[in-house]
Amino acid sequence: MRTISFSQATLEAMQEEMRRDPTVFVYGEDIVRQGGIFGQFKGLPEEFGDRIRDVPISETAIVGAALGAALTGTRPVADMHFADFIGVAFDEIANQIAKNRYMFGGQANIPLVIRAPDGISKQAAAQHSQSVEGWVQNIPGLIVVAPSSPATAKGLLKSAIRQNDPVIFFEHKVLYPQKGPVPDGEYFTPIGKAEIRKPGTDVTLVTYSIMVQKSEEVAMELEKEGISVEIIDLLTLKPFDTATILESVKKTHRCVVAHEAVVSGGLGAEIAARIQEKAFFHLDAPVLRVGAKDRPIPFSPVLENYIAAQKDDIRKAIYAVLYREG
Repeated sequence: MRTISFSQATLEAMQEEMRRDPTVFVYGEDIVRQGGIFGQFKGLPEEFGDRIRDVPISETAIVGAALGAALTGTRPVADMHFADFIGVAFDEIANQIAKNRYMFGGQANIPLVIRAPDGISKQAAAQHSQSVEGWVQNIPGLIVVAPSSPATAKGLLKSAIRQNDPVIFFEHKVLYPQKGPVPDGEYFTPIGKAEIRKPGTDVTLVTYSIMVQKSEEVAMELEKEGISVEIIDLLTLKPFDTATILESVKKTHRCVVAHEAVVSGGLGAEIAARIQEKAFFHLDAPVLRVGAKDRPIPFSPVLENYIAAQKDDIRKAIYAVLYREG
């Protein structure tokens, strides 16, 4: 299996889907001029011409136009530049895109994808470093995904583009240059299905996006101590795969949820509640959550590392649910 970067994997997904379907088009800020701020669109303008467009700095216009385009039968892919800027277009996302199919009685599809680079990276500070999946998690009508590897990035993006419902596609900025195996030919990562990245017997570790890597590193270290960690990569955050989580928890009887977003109001709270509702009597310890501290992301590298969830936070949480000191 060949090895390519996360950025190249998303580029391949775009190329394949645009070649297959002439109604797919892309627009955002600096896509043609720069190839995207992280280079994830390089080469598309040369092949697809005016189906790749630069637009003014107005997220409201970008997302609003995507809704109109989707309603008229095309499949727009709108780039948010940074996920933080979703807030500028929140009315379009929450009150229009997420609700139009329902309000039209199912007579209209909303086949659009909003690509949103997120996460802590290179001291980008408070307005360009957030993990904002919690903002959209509470909105019915949206699908939310977050790949963790080049292979899942390509497979999820292709699946997202072919959906008839709106998809928020969170792609962590740190992942773009990272390389990994990606299958040749066309393939899809199913939406709504989690992946067991590592089987284990002692504790279930539910995670996604960049935290999958940190979780795998911790799990390998704990194996040397005789602790077997089962890692579940959610991939789809809304609707997440409750069945896979519950099956694992019923086996291990303990669970930790780790994400880069702040703990307060994060996805970990919903997962913990779902486990408590459906598998309470299988638990031998409370479900613990790991995430960022409830503060804006600082510019200072030292403070940024302090605010962010680290491998040691995951390790301590696993020790705690196993009733060990750490």
